[in-house]
Amino acid sequence: MTHFYSSQVGEASVIDYTHTDPPRVLFIKDIYYFFVYIWALPWVVWPISTSGPKEFNELSLTRQNLFCISIHTILIILQLLFLLSLPFLIVFPIWTVAIGVAAFMTVNWALCRVLNGSEEVYYSDEKYAPSLPEHENEQWVFLNGVSVGQHWMKGNLNRLALTFGRPVLGIHNQTSGIVFDIIECLVQRNYGYATSDIRTCFRILKKVLYDPSKSKVVFIAHSQGGIEGSLVLDWLLQELPQDLLSKLEVYTFGNAANHFNNPHRHAASEALNKKSTPLSSTINQPIAITSATGSEEKRGIKVHIAKHPNGPTSADSFTRSAAAAKDRAITHIEHYAHSTDFVAMWGVLHFATNKMRSPQFPRFIGRLFSRSDGHGGHQLNQHYLDGMFPLKYDEQKKRYIGADEDNEFMNEIIKLGKEGDAMENAREAFELSWAGTRGFGTGEITTPVEVHNISPTMSKSDDSFRVKDFSRLWCYRNGRKPDENPPLLATENGVPRVATL
Repeated sequence: MTHFYSSQVGEASVIDYTHTDPPRVLFIKDIYYFFVYIWALPWVVWPISTSGPKEFNELSLTRQNLFCISIHTILIILQLLFLLSLPFLIVFPIWTVAIGVAAFMTVNWALCRVLNGSEEVYYSDEKYAPSLPEHENEQWVFLNGVSVGQHWMKGNLNRLALTFGRPVLGIHNQTSGIVFDIIECLVQRNYGYATSDIRTCFRILKKVLYDPSKSKVVFIAHSQGGIEGSLVLDWLLQELPQDLLSKLEVYTFGNAANHFNNPHRHAASEALNKKSTPLSSTINQPIAITSATGSEEKRGIKVHIAKHPNGPTSADSFTRSAAAAKDRAITHIEHYAHSTDFVAMWGVLHFATNKMRSPQFPRFIGRLFSRSDGHGGHQLNQHYLDGMFPLKYDEQKKRYIGADEDNEFMNEIIKLGKEGDAMENAREAFELSWAGTRGFGTGEITTPVEVHNISPTMSKSDDSFRVKDFSRLWCYRNGRKPDENPPLLATENGVPRVATL
């Protein structure tokens, strides 16, 4: 069973406690919820054995994997002993303590250096996805999670490249050992501390977004990479022009962040995303947008709907207010999570679903797909990609050739996720989520689906929607592209917004 949570919607109230609570309070809350969800900790590595390709799976019994696991085991033991010994150091002379700590840190650094290598940036191997002319305008960027050294980093990049048929650039969030990585997560999440890989990621994404040859930047983050990615997005939202931000799409797996910001560009579109607003009003009625001078400008909502053999057509191109579901600084954000994944429970599932019914929770923008059918696991390749984007094996070629079109996860019928009453009116309408993925929000309606009487040919009921109907990331499998009407342009004072200037 896959639960679907459509994206939250911003509002005037100040609810981002990451900006209003003292960091020490946030730190204590995180430690508390760490132990609340600790029962799910085994699912970080469970199931240990899966049916996916051993060359990519993090826990398969290969020589390099066993080497990495052995080093991590040593680091876990050393780091736990070091932390447990700290209270007893007070009885020793300072010079003795300094020598002991320096010796431990040197050994820890050396072991991590063996895992990490020396590179900050890695690239997928060309044999898994060569550069093709049809993808020259795209840049795919990946930011990894906890405990990932260079071997697992290359495995993540090659798996993503093979799945989506494009080269992937990887920004290496180097591991310091699992125990120290968790401490780093707490510091990053609650104090907003920018480690070197966060600064590197910001620099690279900003450079690519300013590159006039790139009209689409796909940013994928996993685990701790979600924390770092949320901080990077905060910086990008502060600094970059919105026409450049509109190139960016973000997808996360097992996201450990406590917030994910993506504001609407207009107050009117924010209001239209409330559940209390019927979808038909976003099509048939004009809305008022207040300009910088305070005057109101009436704009009709015009939507381009592709010709369907059994239905009516319209050739009108949409304006910036046409698709309220897409009128955000970043046009697409999606989160994928397993309901028993400890990291996801501590992160995206805790904050995006607001199960505690608290109106003081931070915003966590983006659609959320929460899978609760027992697959579980937190590893990117072995659990998330093998479970949600499995590969197809070619018996003749004796190798994996790309994403399997016959996908159990993507064919699952979705169920609307339940959440606290405090967020009842703080999400997109179910229909707007459909529209923003494959329907009028993207410029075309290619499937006969009923969405508030737009077309008499649409007859599909809400309970028959499948994951693939909502997953934009699935549209990129095997080198494909989403069903857009290229170029997907919305104009702002005559200037195309979703275009390279």
